[in-house]
Amino acid sequence: MVIDRKGFFDGVRGPLYGGRLARAQVAGMTALIDRFEAGGETYGETGDRRFLAYMLATAHHETGGRMQPVRETFAASDDTAIARLDRAFAEGHLPQVSAPYWRRDADGRTWLGRGLVQITHRRNYERLSSLIGVDLVQRPERAMEMAVSVEILVVGMLRGAFTGRRLADCFSPGRADWIGARRIINGLDRAERVAGYGRAFFAALGG
Repeated sequence: MVIDRKGFFDGVRGPLYGGRLARAQVAGMTALIDRFEAGGETYGETGDRRFLAYMLATAHHETGGRMQPVRETFAASDDTAIARLDRAFAEGHLPQVSAPYWRRDADGRTWLGRGLVQITHRRNYERLSSLIGVDLVQRPERAMEMAVSVEILVVGMLRGAFTGRRLADCFSPGRADWIGARRIINGLDRAERVAGYGRAFFAALGG
């Protein structure tokens, strides 16, 4: 499976990026496309471009359009992210959070959200470590590396590592559940918005 890169970038530049693409955005999308084209059979890889479109849409949403691995709150450092999350928690802006998972543990590690898709809590770092073969427990900051973050997103969405829902549950012959696909990551939070991104990416991929 080979993607027409020029056609793709021409197709997304206007609808999703206001007519201009930064080098970092191109690099992030290229990394995901490269991984998709590489294929394989280990995790249920497929040539279905809807899978790639929704992966790109998820990365676009989770990174605020940056298409680069980010920390929760888009902070430049772990300490800044922790401070922002502590403040939001104290002010009652995180009603869905029962315990501050971002605070450093006894070993100084923090399990705040990182990557092209935000993985949080130690148990999720452990799960993804086992799936992709990268030790994210001893070094959770590795989720900020592009190659590692791409693998987390791709494998996690193929295998249902985030919520139990997989891409194959939403996209198959005769089925295209762009809105329900949001459950792969986070319930139906912003589901219609992410679905719109997915359709735009799919069109740019020649869908």
